[in-house]
Amino acid sequence: MCGIVGYIGEKNATDILLEGLRRLEYRGYDSAGVAVLNGGAPELRRSNGKLSVLEELLKREPAHGTMGIGHTRWATHGVPSIENAHPHACCDNKIFVVHNGIVENHDKLRRDLMSRGHVFKSQTDTEVLAHAIEEAYEGDLLKAVRKALARVEGSYAVGVLSTDERHHLIAARKDSPLVLGIGNQEMFIASDVSAILQRTREAVFLEDGDIADVSSGEARIYGANGLRVLRKPQRIHWDAKTSEKGGHPHYMLKEIYEQGETVQNTVRGRIGESDRRVRLEDSLPLETARTLKRICLTGCGTSYHAGLVARYWLEEIAHIPCDVEIASEFRYNRSDKEAGTLVVAITQSGETADTLAALRNSKAKGLSTMALCNVVGSTATRDAAHTLLTHCGPEIGVASTKAFMGQLTALFLFTIYLAQTRGVLSDSESTPLLQELVRIPDLIQQILDKSADIEEVARAVYKKSDFLFLGRHVSYPVALEGALKLKEISYIHAEGYPAGEMKHGPLALVDSQMPVVAIVPRSSVRAKMLSNIEEVRARGGQVIAVANEGDDEVKAKAAFLLHVPSTNEYLSPFLTIIPLQLLAYHAASLRKCDVDQPRNLAKSVTVE
Repeated sequence: MCGIVGYIGEKNATDILLEGLRRLEYRGYDSAGVAVLNGGAPELRRSNGKLSVLEELLKREPAHGTMGIGHTRWATHGVPSIENAHPHACCDNKIFVVHNGIVENHDKLRRDLMSRGHVFKSQTDTEVLAHAIEEAYEGDLLKAVRKALARVEGSYAVGVLSTDERHHLIAARKDSPLVLGIGNQEMFIASDVSAILQRTREAVFLEDGDIADVSSGEARIYGANGLRVLRKPQRIHWDAKTSEKGGHPHYMLKEIYEQGETVQNTVRGRIGESDRRVRLEDSLPLETARTLKRICLTGCGTSYHAGLVARYWLEEIAHIPCDVEIASEFRYNRSDKEAGTLVVAITQSGETADTLAALRNSKAKGLSTMALCNVVGSTATRDAAHTLLTHCGPEIGVASTKAFMGQLTALFLFTIYLAQTRGVLSDSESTPLLQELVRIPDLIQQILDKSADIEEVARAVYKKSDFLFLGRHVSYPVALEGALKLKEISYIHAEGYPAGEMKHGPLALVDSQMPVVAIVPRSSVRAKMLSNIEEVRARGGQVIAVANEGDDEVKAKAAFLLHVPSTNEYLSPFLTIIPLQLLAYHAASLRKCDVDQPRNLAKSVTVE
């Protein structure tokens, strides 16, 4: 969740560190700081709160130098405070450390270090690293960092610099992402490639156990065995402007409007023009696809909801049994999946701690694994046997929108690929589904063109304190996702339910003050949904219906109507989620909430 930036070169490090930290604000944080080295004493500046506070501090107390490290912290050990903000220093203020992850044995290390005279200034687990490196230092910073990290239990991505060695800095990672950026006589480190895109597009993704000795001209990388290794640089095709707001007031709104493009990018090159067959052999070999016995989809939050939608597709279209597991629970599940199960880890960042643990546990049990991910070179893509990439570009808003769309697109393609490969779906049956998928971007745009209507609905209900979201079949996960979007950015309590469960408890909550969002496109379960709407109306509930244009029967029963174009029932989630995202966005904006950085949340949950 925290953000790391480091720089060594010939330019003013402070400016580059602040620029990188600004691009990492979306990850969520409560404090920030930088440590910069010049020819004299080290410069350490830390502040509580938003990055703007640190920027004001640096205006009053400038820090100049050509190498440094910076950090945005999301509190785990120790309350948000200046003392607990990174970077952390050792006793003599010669070694400085920034760290993402958790040192699980920090209490033991702290007691051990204090017994030998080390004095701690914070409550963080990270500070033990600074003191452990100090204790191990004998004139070689690389060796000292390696020795100190050997004592650590847990996860880390670290950047380390020392006043005694001003020509290089050290970077290392284990179970937490870290990337090196390669410039012209300058080098960068970052926890997320978006932090350095303004400066370089050549990046090396460190692997678990790697430790890098970084100077302005090169980075020497050593593997977990201590031997030097070569990691091939990757060209990052996102440009810096892709991460900007594009004229929208918030990243989230920009990303909602990019969802048609997301579908196009994820589909591109994956459907044969002549035979209309899905081409995913590079993601999952044909023989593996033919012999699968079962699929298990696992993820957290929005990724989990995408998996829930895909379960209907995989079981009903591809005729493959499918489980969907919340990764934070699945990782501790002691039961074994049957041989022949493919475990698909769905993760936008490829760095979600619980999802990675579920992936690794499955791999250790001998199961086949696949990462469905948006980030090339991420940990998930390296750990999994197979990879299916979405092509969403960077998603900055904490509340996921276009990543969900990319996941749906990739999972639908995956479903058709399996169905075609296994011979359960003929070309005449699959072609209409794929043609409809290709139409989705245009249908999304039709909804976006009427976003002002959705804003008017938001104005009518944004002061409400509780919402229910109802759906059936593929619309049930959409109800969960719509409720999640509303609660995470507007702070309105919202719950998603399968509509058939209303009589089993939730109906007791319905009254005239309770807006109920009913997702009711034309489908095999539409009649049942109409009955559920009547149950709500009978108790005075205010119905907001997401329904197809021209559906007069739903219109007559709803207080408010959010229109979507008609499409195949299986593809309806691609459309019904759009007005729910916009409803949440406008409600949050009207409530003056921080849409892109909601309180207590972060973009990528890289610690348990």
